[in-house]
Amino acid sequence: MKVALVHEWLTVIGGSENVFKEIASLYPYADIFTLVSRDETIKKLNLSGHKVTTSFIQKMPFAKTKYRTYLPLFPLAIEQFDLSGYDLIISSSHAVAKGVLTNSNQVHICYCHSPIRYAWDLHHQYLKESGLNKGIKGFLAKYLLHRIRAWDIISTNRVDYFIANSNYISKRIKKIYGRDSTVIYPNVAIEDFLPVYEKKDYYVTCSRFVPYKKLDLIVSAFAKMPDKKLFVIGDGPDFKKVNKLAKSNTILLGHLPFKELKQYLAEAKAFVFAAEEDFGILPVEAQACGTPIIAYKKGGALESIIENKTGIFFDEQTEEAIILAVNSFEIKHTLFNYNDIVNHASAFSTERFKNQFSTFVDQKLKG
Repeated sequence: MKVALVHEWLTVIGGSENVFKEIASLYPYADIFTLVSRDETIKKLNLSGHKVTTSFIQKMPFAKTKYRTYLPLFPLAIEQFDLSGYDLIISSSHAVAKGVLTNSNQVHICYCHSPIRYAWDLHHQYLKESGLNKGIKGFLAKYLLHRIRAWDIISTNRVDYFIANSNYISKRIKKIYGRDSTVIYPNVAIEDFLPVYEKKDYYVTCSRFVPYKKLDLIVSAFAKMPDKKLFVIGDGPDFKKVNKLAKSNTILLGHLPFKELKQYLAEAKAFVFAAEEDFGILPVEAQACGTPIIAYKKGGALESIIENKTGIFFDEQTEEAIILAVNSFEIKHTLFNYNDIVNHASAFSTERFKNQFSTFVDQKLKG
């Protein structure tokens, strides 16, 4: 059986790339197809043993770092891959990977991290924050996203079976694509984290500095709580914007090596999470350290956090809601059992993911 694995791009390592890495480990002889890749990323993900084919975008100017500027070409590029010689196609998709061309003799399984966020649920937010909600450029951007949405719907017919990374995404797949899906939570390398039972008096948050992560809200909230210390880990386009909001009790650490990241997660009093995320790997990693979570009560957080056992929730993405939640946690924090938190995180292990994924694929191939 010939197997093809498809992922949008292999240039940086995030949650979806770590999922793809584990899928690839199940099929060591599979060929990989991706729009653009970087050699160092392929090496870090242990994918060097696979044949990797990239699209024409790989040869475009600045493609390895500015590939998102070629968004209008993504559907065309993904359709140029010739997968006609493969029996099984597995796509790991958060944008266009599921759109590869397939035929009736092939089985195409898509692990869907999310329908294209900026074309669907983040459409208006994306245009506003990019300054593309008016004028000629705005009109062109709206038309482009309209075309992307149309292609996105058409390309769902090329998928035989959808896997969703959470119940939250499963509902979105049903709403947008009209397709059923099976939920298999993504892998979290919980074995790489060690629980710490002596917590220090600080809070921590970590993510890419992009608008929907709402780091600005967290930092602004802590600016009004000068007696509470916050460490912010990560980097991205909004770093300078968020940094301007920080007061002396908030320290932006930028990108950190994994060893240091683990230490900050493990020793924190709590991890603060304000995004409406598809699943959310970092809150699970923090729980693997025995660290409670203070999270926005929407999205995948509802599936990875147990209220008043592994964390607490706030209902609105506002400074006031975050402040109330932190103050509530200050009262309740001694009630959390760190062992319970660690045990809960173990349900999202890499071994569990690989077993569920391979079983699903085997069943569909037999069917």
